Amino acid sequence: MDSPGSSSASATSLDVNGTLGALQIGVLISYTLFGLSTNQTYLYFGRFPNDSKKMKLLVAFVWLCELGHVVCIGHSLYSMTITDYAHPERLVNGPPVSLGASTLLNAVIELCVQGFFSHRIYRLSKRLFIPCLTWTLSLLFLVGTTLGFIVGVCENTLMMTETKWTWLFYSIWGVGAVNDLIISATLVFWLYSKRDESHQRTTALLDTVITWTIETGVVTSAAILNSVCFVTMRNNNLIWIAWYVVTARLYSNSFLSSLNSRVTLRIMNESQILPLPMWNPNAVSPWMSAELPISSSSSASLTRSLR
Repeated sequence: MDSPGSSSASATSLDVNGTLGALQIGVLISYTLFGLSTNQTYLYFGRFPNDSKKMKLLVAFVWLCELGHVVCIGHSLYSMTITDYAHPERLVNGPPVSLGASTLLNAVIELCVQGFFSHRIYRLSKRLFIPCLTWTLSLLFLVGTTLGFIVGVCENTLMMTETKWTWLFYSIWGVGAVNDLIISATLVFWLYSKRDESHQRTTALLDTVITWTIETGVVTSAAILNSVCFVTMRNNNLIWIAWYVVTARLYSNSFLSSLNSRVTLRIMNESQILPLPMWNPNAVSPWMSAELPISSSSSASLTRSLR
């Protein structure tokens, strides 16, 4: 560990705007997105009472993890700005345990969401290799995050400020980013392959879903890569934390909106009005349910492949 003198010098060189300011902005944005995910959860239970109990339990569990996450980051912000007021050295040495706990909950949320997406890949492809790979990467992300949490608690420091633990950070978030890209690319491949089996209306629906898939993967991966970039800069700031506390909310909202987007796709199918694919905050993920009504025989075949 660093000597007291070096820790004090490091603390005095910290940029308040880039540390406490960044954390505060990240927490505020995260709280706003938590409101959206809470609304999405409420809409889900109201719109899809006939979904399986397993799916309902998964949605409830993800929301509870979200609740725990916002409590942890809120406590971290309060501790750093109120409890540790006028003690900047504690930003580096002695950060609140709740900040580390939030990273664990983030990993659990990511495991649930990516596991759900991996299961949908299996339902589409009927093959196990890619789903097993993405499930394994999700577990590695959780294990790596748990190790990082233990290191942070034992050494009583933000491990990102310690050069010897930088490799762990890059490994954890590298796994997360790669997993997102694998899931998105695989879904696009299998959804695109279904276009040849479908008539014009179903093809238009698939094009919309493919666009949402790409957008979802880009958003989550970009958030992770931005955090990595800010850590790489090494400017004695915590801007990476601002991105990190938002990442969990991006995963949960993409998961919940993917379930609720079935209403949007159903309306598009029944009305036969197919708008141009564009960013839709209420439907940013590709998951279609067996409840999506597609009338033609070719569309029915597609629906069976998604079950």
